[in-house]
Amino acid sequence: MPIDQYGDARVQGLSVRGLPKVSLHDHLDGAVRPDTIVELAEEAGVELPEVNGDALSDWFADACDSGSLPEYLKTFDLTVAVMQTPEALTRVAREFVEDLAEDGVIYGEVRWAPEQHLAGGMSLEEVVEAVQEGIEEGEDAAEDAGHDIRVGQILTAMRHTDRSLEIAQLAVGFRESGVVGFDIAGAEDGFLPSLHREAFDYLAENFFPVTVHAGEGAGLSSIRSALIDGRAVRLGHGVRIAEDLDVVSRAGEEVTVQFGDVARWVRDREIPLELSPSSNLQTGAISAWGTQLEDHPFDLLYQLGFSVTVNVDNRTMSRTSLTRELVLLAETFDYDLDDLQAFQLNAAAAAFLPVEEREELIELIAEGFER
Repeated sequence: MPIDQYGDARVQGLSVRGLPKVSLHDHLDGAVRPDTIVELAEEAGVELPEVNGDALSDWFADACDSGSLPEYLKTFDLTVAVMQTPEALTRVAREFVEDLAEDGVIYGEVRWAPEQHLAGGMSLEEVVEAVQEGIEEGEDAAEDAGHDIRVGQILTAMRHTDRSLEIAQLAVGFRESGVVGFDIAGAEDGFLPSLHREAFDYLAENFFPVTVHAGEGAGLSSIRSALIDGRAVRLGHGVRIAEDLDVVSRAGEEVTVQFGDVARWVRDREIPLELSPSSNLQTGAISAWGTQLEDHPFDLLYQLGFSVTVNVDNRTMSRTSLTRELVLLAETFDYDLDDLQAFQLNAAAAAFLPVEEREELIELIAEGFER
């Protein structure tokens, strides 16, 4: 089913798109509109594999459906290439916010790596300012269209480079100007968070929130390092925490599970998992359990009491939306509105916001679902 057909999808008679939602794991360079890529590529002289938006959308979906995170990440070379000027960054950020608002998102966090946008001569500070300008333009445009939305930046350092301390300092420097958190991303296997301990120490000393990509392209050692070395308060994906769960027995719908130390810590401390179902299929993150959505350990983690949240990861690469992800989960695991609300409340509680603002967000979600 094409994405736009999910716009009218309903659960218990209510439009899923119309429900208030929170998006925590959403990459800026993974959410560029295909038509925008075509226009920006022409301006920048970037060669494309397809020359119209629809065909390019198909190309991304096909290229990303590889079952390999490194192969999946190669497609970002194209989007990053057209995001090397302040005008391009501002436009992409503005459209990002508009698309979130259209999808019913009332609070979002957009993550992106400033170090990947310097080829046009901008400084790190200038690229952050350009994205923030676009975010604010998008928020204003959404308000004019009748949507109330707020979006914060998560600055990402690439785990295979040596600029993480610099990006951490940049994030803290912009904490009063739109930046709400820090992340590391990129090819996960072989690049443990411990390699960036200096950056994480700096962030801890400055009481700055951290989420770490872990448990996607690598397993428990990566998650353990994210928690110990990164002091992560959320796990980016984290789906492979299920490797630390041993299903002892099944009796009908009754499942007995033995927890490993890492899984128990994450569950008991309510460390949020930023799960992205469609992306997890594309990258092979759930290959230990299968290749279909029904094989995803999402429901097991939910039923065991983990703080699960639902995310898109990369809208363009997965040709998806938050509405679509929620509908797919509802169809696959027979979830109802109470379940969908629980996912949004988990996300609101995990947002990189002051507690008073998180409480307001929780109230807005509860009111929206009641209506």
